[in-house]
Amino acid sequence: MATGPNYRVSFRRRRKGKSDYQLRKALVVSGLPRLVIRGSLKNIVAQLVKAEIDGDKVIVSAHSGELTKKYGWQGGCGNLSAAYLTGLLCGYKAIGQGFKETVLDIGLQYPSKGSRVFAALKGVLDAGVTVSHDRDKLPSKERIEGQHVVEYAKQLLSNQDAYQKRFSEQLSRGLRPEELGNHFAHVREKIVSSFKMAELPTSVEKESEKTEEEI
Repeated sequence: MATGPNYRVSFRRRRKGKSDYQLRKALVVSGLPRLVIRGSLKNIVAQLVKAEIDGDKVIVSAHSGELTKKYGWQGGCGNLSAAYLTGLLCGYKAIGQGFKETVLDIGLQYPSKGSRVFAALKGVLDAGVTVSHDRDKLPSKERIEGQHVVEYAKQLLSNQDAYQKRFSEQLSRGLRPEELGNHFAHVREKIVSSFKMAELPTSVEKESEKTEEEI
């Protein structure tokens, strides 16, 4: 270990490889809330985080588990499709709370083209939130919708043993992999519709006020 009068011990999270403080500083001084996207093998989390003196404050959060509990998602919660839907959900929540612009924070994750991080980002963008990004990093519409999974499943249909083994977990949830594209579109529409319905009372109220003024 280095010693001497000029040696300075690194911050704990930097020593553990959890935070890049130079990158964090650049994001914080932007003045915008950070869009923090993190994932494990089985789940994706997308959050809007605001840096404050006493620590970070989560102001909007979406977890891929919500897709199953609230919107009937039967696919895996850690894949590309779930990442997009989680980002879409986070984006609509952010818009609902008045946040229309944010800056992407992927932490120490490598910015691989077409990865789950950028699938979630695409969902946030489609919800209407402005985020500075490189369009070349976003995954294609076909991969987000799971078309690569659909094609692979169709190839395995002739070998039922391999088909059942490869997709056993998904089949146990009641979703045939070759139907993933249609299921994705259905769940996406449910998310979009749920937030449109949430906005309806406000619109109706404004229309009512307008009518009373005209009278």
